[in-house]
Amino acid sequence: MKKSILWITATFLLFSFAPIQINATTNPVPLFVSITSAIEPTKSEIMVARLNEIKAMDKSALSSVEKKALRKETKSIKHALQISNGGVYLSTGAIILIAVLLIILL
Repeated sequence: MKKSILWITATFLLFSFAPIQINATTNPVPLFVSITSAIEPTKSEIMVARLNEIKAMDKSALSSVEKKALRKETKSIKHALQISNGGVYLSTGAIILIAVLLIILL
């Protein structure tokens, strides 16, 4: 009885992997894509260049309204750059919660 269950399970597993080959495509997908056009600067490079321009400016001749607009633009650029980095940030509470769950489960 145990051997027949083993054989049935093995047969089932053998036939369950067979349909994967049916989905094979006849047209090969290129593995590498060559780019022949000139490389354009990315958005982040443009933003960093703008931040460097603002930093190099002589702000003593500007009015308070212009200075405020520059500060607002700088903050928005820095915020956009921080978002575009795509990092995963965990708060202290989340780290403590994860640690407690790991201690409980393990």
